[in-house]
Amino acid sequence: MNWKKALAAGTLAVAAVTMVAGCGGNANKQAEQKLPDKIVIGLDDNFPPMGFRDDSGQLVGFDIDLAQAVCDKLGYKMEVKNLGFDALIPALKSGQIDLIAAGMDATDERKKQIDFTDVYYQGGYTIVVPTGNTDITGYDSIAGKTVGAQVGSKAADYAREHGANVKEFDTNTQGWMELEAGTCDAVSIDKAVAQYYLQQGGKDKLKIVGEPITSRGVAMGISKDKPELSKQVNEALKEIKADGTYAKIYKKWFGEEPKQ
Repeated sequence: MNWKKALAAGTLAVAAVTMVAGCGGNANKQAEQKLPDKIVIGLDDNFPPMGFRDDSGQLVGFDIDLAQAVCDKLGYKMEVKNLGFDALIPALKSGQIDLIAAGMDATDERKKQIDFTDVYYQGGYTIVVPTGNTDITGYDSIAGKTVGAQVGSKAADYAREHGANVKEFDTNTQGWMELEAGTCDAVSIDKAVAQYYLQQGGKDKLKIVGEPITSRGVAMGISKDKPELSKQVNEALKEIKADGTYAKIYKKWFGEEPKQ
């Protein structure tokens, strides 16, 4: 009888260990797959029409609407953190934000630091001058000129590459003010931002000149440590393009159907 009791006790012990190991394995697997219930979006609120504040102080814009649509599709709450454009990548790398949605080009230089989603907007860069300026006709004529551009932007890089003396600003708004005041000869800026500003009344004083430089494509920035989130966001982007949500948002901010 004693050996039977010992055998039974041993069997129960093995079963108990197996159950604990199994539960522990599932728990670890769930912990690895656990995703946040909210996504913290980093943006620059001086980048209309991508992201800016309206007259009431409300954050609005193409990137805001698109990021919200992505979060809604994934079932996440969206929290927005406003930062200077040049502070976005450091904030992403340090974990202060989960996603950059700020009209950011997915350049090779930036890909060394962070990952990007699929491209969701094909942007570009252009030169803006006062309406009376006839000397500057585009990027090919800014060598030696004082050209304003937002700090940390590709627009600033392109101006330097074309020989301009670049005067960097914290915000695009500051660039418009200095251009109208005559403290710089031109502004190198994202084409969408320029078009929006001119449509809002800026065309009385300023004009776009020359052919734009096409960008690598605008995408959302994601930490290299979050491949699962990157996969999810890309799937959400595909879905909102397929169901018409993307086209609706695009037309709202750009006044036309999205280009293929």
